[in-house]
Amino acid sequence: MSVRGRSRRQLLRDGAAFTAALALGAPAIAQARTKLRLGYLHVVAVDGHIWTGLDRGAFDREGIDFELHEFNTGPEIFEAMARGELDVLSAGGVISNYLALGEGRGFLINDIEIATAQLWVRPELGVSQLADLRGKKIATTMKTTAHIFLDRALRANNINPSEVEIVNSSMTAAVKAFIAGEVPAVALWVPFNIAVREALPDAIKLVDASAFYPQSAVLGGWAARTDYFANNREVLSRIIRAWTDANDYLVRSPGAAAEALQRGHYQQSRPTDIAEAFKAQKLYSSREWKRLYSDGTVIKWLQQVSDFFMADAGITRSLRASDYFDTQLYLTTVA
Repeated sequence: MSVRGRSRRQLLRDGAAFTAALALGAPAIAQARTKLRLGYLHVVAVDGHIWTGLDRGAFDREGIDFELHEFNTGPEIFEAMARGELDVLSAGGVISNYLALGEGRGFLINDIEIATAQLWVRPELGVSQLADLRGKKIATTMKTTAHIFLDRALRANNINPSEVEIVNSSMTAAVKAFIAGEVPAVALWVPFNIAVREALPDAIKLVDASAFYPQSAVLGGWAARTDYFANNREVLSRIIRAWTDANDYLVRSPGAAAEALQRGHYQQSRPTDIAEAFKAQKLYSSREWKRLYSDGTVIKWLQQVSDFFMADAGITRSLRASDYFDTQLYLTTVA
């Protein structure tokens, strides 16, 4: 029906409905649908927001349709994005490495990975304390949260990383090598600790990343392909709006959220495992994140991890966090 063919009463009634919809925060016009390819790790600290947002209908309300692609490690996700196979990704501390190298733009932080990284050892293979690691092999995935944590754990105990042999592989392969007895130590991230704990009851968790927090905060979050970021800021704003709904629910109702994640997306894990994974990450409300974006804290935390990655790789020219991560998109969206 055209506007001309509608009565004044109808126009007034529709105008009132439009105003009410705005007051309730509901869209007055159906949201245009956008499909995009999202890469992620199946780790609570990385995909917890994704599943929660999907289950609560938050992304659907924003017209976001994800084509989901699961990966085993952060480097694999960035490599896929570099090949043009992804538009957006969600990963852990690895974002501070690849974004500093100009491989995408960051726009959203999920959490602080307080204790997601852990160091496990096998006493029967000659390692029962950190000092025993000198001259030994340690399996891990380099350029990830686990790698950052391992470096800090070694240095904090007066062990130069050059005094150990780091065996680099996917985390799945690293854990398998540890369980098979091929290496006496592994630096992993949650939930790979579950496989170790179940297969090796005598294995010891020497330390986790919480020992170095907050001085060494590691952030995980979202990034977009550089061209996608430049041309789709409105779509990314919609992702942020949906994310805030999921995030604040996770903060407000962690028990119920953990139960829903375990039941719907982590059925092979026990409820206690998911509860443990929740405790390994630090979540802030969307309002608290706004303060951390505004006062430069997010940029500072990202930069200190980038500094580690660049120094470890011997790279002297890289992007600063203030250049590779856009704080304004979040601030204008949640305002």
